[in-house]
Amino acid sequence: MTPSSHGKPADLVITGCTVLVHDDRERIGFEEDAAIVVRDGAVDAVTTAAAAAGLTAADRIDARGQVALPGLINCHTHAPMVALRGLAEDLPTEEWFNDVVWPVESNLTERDVTLGARLACAEMIRAGVTAFADSYFAMDAVAAVVDACGMRAQLGQAYFSSQGPEGRGASLEFALRHRDTAGGRITTALAPHAPYTVTDADLAATAELARDHGLPVHLHAAENRDQTDTSLARHGATPIQVLERTGILGTDVLIAHGTGITEADLPLLARAEGRTAVATAPRGYLKFAWPDTTPVRALRGIGVPVGLATDGAASNNSLDVWESMALTSLIQKSAEGDPRWLTSRQALHHATVQSARAVGLGGSVGRIAPGLRADLILVDLTGPHTRPVHDLAATLVHSARSADVRTTIVDGRVLMRDRVLLTVDVPAVARELEERLPVLTDRGHGRRLQEYDT
Repeated sequence: MTPSSHGKPADLVITGCTVLVHDDRERIGFEEDAAIVVRDGAVDAVTTAAAAAGLTAADRIDARGQVALPGLINCHTHAPMVALRGLAEDLPTEEWFNDVVWPVESNLTERDVTLGARLACAEMIRAGVTAFADSYFAMDAVAAVVDACGMRAQLGQAYFSSQGPEGRGASLEFALRHRDTAGGRITTALAPHAPYTVTDADLAATAELARDHGLPVHLHAAENRDQTDTSLARHGATPIQVLERTGILGTDVLIAHGTGITEADLPLLARAEGRTAVATAPRGYLKFAWPDTTPVRALRGIGVPVGLATDGAASNNSLDVWESMALTSLIQKSAEGDPRWLTSRQALHHATVQSARAVGLGGSVGRIAPGLRADLILVDLTGPHTRPVHDLAATLVHSARSADVRTTIVDGRVLMRDRVLLTVDVPAVARELEERLPVLTDRGHGRRLQEYDT
C-alpha cells in the first residue's frame, strides 16, 4: 500500500524492517524490506522501503535487521505490585494472600502506588508492552503515570464488598472520570475484585452500572480449581455460573485467569450477551503449583478470545508478556498432549489480535495496518540466539526475548529508542521506592485488606 499524500511530512517513517501483518482472515504473515509510515499517531501506510525512501519525515528509524510487531498488551496486571516483587515467595495461594500480600497492601499510600506504577511502566516499555489492563487501588495515581509515560491502558478501581457501597461507587466514579483521557490512551472498566470477595448483590449492581454507563467489567474469576470447588460447595454454582446469574456475563467482561473454568461453564461463556474474554498469566500458575491452566483451546473453540497477561509482579516476579507468550505455547502443548497445538503463529495471534480484543481495543490496536493507532515495537533479530531463522514466527516466540526489543512506540510517540527509555527516570523511582520499603513491608500491625478463604 502506498503512503497517502497529505501535503506535509510524515511524523515518522520506519524503514528496512520486516513487518508482521494480518490478512483479511487474520492469518499472520511477514512483509520483508518494508516501511511503516506514521501520521497523527496512526499508521498511514505499510509499504516497501523503496516507496518510502523519498518521503519527507520529522523522524526516521532505520530498522534493518529488525521485525516490527504490534505492541504487546498485558491483559491483566496490577502494576503497582512491582513494589512487592519477591516479597512472598514459595507459598501456597492462601498464605501468599493472608500472611504477606494483603497485610502489606494495607500499608499502601498513593505515593507507593505512583512509584510502583512508574517502575512497572518502565519495565513494560522495555519489554515491548504498549498497553495494559489494570485493576488496583489509588488508581488516580496510576492514571497520572500512564498519562505521563505515554502508554495505553484500561484502568479500573478495584473494590471488595467489605468496603460497603462506597467501594462500588468509587469504582464507578473513577471509570467515568478517567474514561477516554490521556488523549484517548486511557479507557476504563468497573473492577469488582472477584466472586469470592464481592457479593452476588454487588456483582448484580455492578452489571447494571456497566450496562447503564457503557462500561466493561474486569475481575478475577475461577482463578483456580479450588475456588471452583469451594464455590460449588458453598453456593451450588461455579464462579462462572455466579457471573451468569448476576448479569456480569451480559456485560463486556474480561475474566482474569480462568484456570478453574469447567466444561459446564463453556456453554455459558459461549452464549454470553456481552463481549467476553479471558486473560491468561501462566507463570504465576506454575509458581503456585495450580494443577490446571487456562483452557485456551476450549475457549478458542467457542469464540472467546484469550489475551496474554502477567498478573502482578508480586506473584509473577516480572511483567514480561514476551515470556507469557512462550509459556502459553509450551504449557498448552503439555496440557493438551499435542505438540501441534498452540503453534508459534497461534501464539502471535493471541499476543496481538486476541489481546487487543480482550481489552476492548480490537478496533484500534493489535495489528499494524492503515488507520490503526501506531502502537508498535521493533525487535532486533541479529543476536546469536536468534540466528539462523528458518521459521520467523518460531524465532519470535521461542528464541527472541523481551531484551531484544529495541524501540517501543505508542500513538506514534517513541517511548524507548535503541533501548534508551525516554519517558521514565528509573534510577530516581527506584531510589525513592527503596527508601519506602521498611514502612511499606511492615506486617507487625496485624491488619490485612481481606481474608482469602476459598
